[in-house]
Amino acid sequence: MASKLPYELTPSLYLDHRTDELTAFLQKIVRLRTVNPPGENYGAITRLLASTLKNLGFKVRRIRIPRALQKKTLPDLLAYPRYNVIGFWDTGAKKTIHFNAHYDVVPVSGKWRHGTAFNPTIERGWIYGRGTADMKGAIASIIFAIQALQQTGVRPNFNIEVSFVADEETDSALGTGWITPYGKLRADYAVVGEGGEGNAICCGHNGVVWLNVQVHGKAAHGSLPTQGINALEKMAALVLALNNYKRQLARQTFRAPNGERLHPTINIGGVFSAGEGGKINTVPAAASFTIDRRVLPNENVRSAEHALTAFLKSAARKIPQCRITVSKISDNFSCYRPPNHPLFAALQASVSRIRRRPTKFMVSTGFNDMHFFAQVKKIPTLGYGPGGLDYHGVDERARVKDLVDSAKIYADLLTTFRG
Repeated sequence: MASKLPYELTPSLYLDHRTDELTAFLQKIVRLRTVNPPGENYGAITRLLASTLKNLGFKVRRIRIPRALQKKTLPDLLAYPRYNVIGFWDTGAKKTIHFNAHYDVVPVSGKWRHGTAFNPTIERGWIYGRGTADMKGAIASIIFAIQALQQTGVRPNFNIEVSFVADEETDSALGTGWITPYGKLRADYAVVGEGGEGNAICCGHNGVVWLNVQVHGKAAHGSLPTQGINALEKMAALVLALNNYKRQLARQTFRAPNGERLHPTINIGGVFSAGEGGKINTVPAAASFTIDRRVLPNENVRSAEHALTAFLKSAARKIPQCRITVSKISDNFSCYRPPNHPLFAALQASVSRIRRRPTKFMVSTGFNDMHFFAQVKKIPTLGYGPGGLDYHGVDERARVKDLVDSAKIYADLLTTFRG
């Protein structure tokens, strides 16, 4: 990291002078292809992040998830070990703020504007590349916020704890899902670097249940379809029956602090496939599809899973010769806390000061790692970061100004919030 400047600056002015360094650091970590699955380059990026925190004076733990646990959780990916980095800066304060971000990214497809997703390019104030928005940009903002405080001699009102974690893009089980119960965290408050962005702060998010539905048929020759049971036809009938379930869900609501009314949703067939032995002149003996059920903060994830499974089985019984197996892929819990805690007011004030516009609280329709801090650690937790455009898509990108503004906001929070 850079040496202290010979003239006095505030953290915000310091960050204005270090925009090129911040983006260069983000480019460096984007070039590390931490694609999940399978979990590439986790070792390399965690060594880099651990070294960066050590250079900032943090006490750092780079923790490899025990092989036995990974074998139980991800038996097919043992060649790709999981690591989490936890850093602690003891400023002598009574309380600690924790900043969390994940370093894994989703796989890449499609034709990118600048040729490849892992050669991050800056164009007209935007930095393009996989992970720039989700969420390596937040990692860069967190690190440079801390650097800005140190280089300008401004002491934060809190000890600072940081976690850079694996596997959020799957189910977080070996990332934040592991460090919150087992990582010996000292956090009194937490800020997850995504969920909220711009002039919106995330104070809660939906949960999710992912199911796989296997439809069992009977193979037969394509010229004698009546001698078989067509799994695709049964699957189509079952999918149509789910329209009734969608209408039931539409009647449920949750009112977010910004006035938005959220409804639970289901997305059908994110993954769908035929069984083995498929051929154009064969009656398909198997078909499967997935269901993504979003769960509101005022719902229960387990109840949502049980109700959806019961509906599927009931609907299948009404379809002649429709036999199914429903299995859970994974789930994630929702969370919500009314924005009346002093941390919430402090972050709202910081965002408004830096961005110079009114700030609102919202509830994310997606899920992130906030709920682990809110429900496992049971501490006040918010989501805010630089964000960007085209998450998980072609030409994912983050605005350079938002990266710098987020760093300024983090630094401002650390020096104005009293706890």
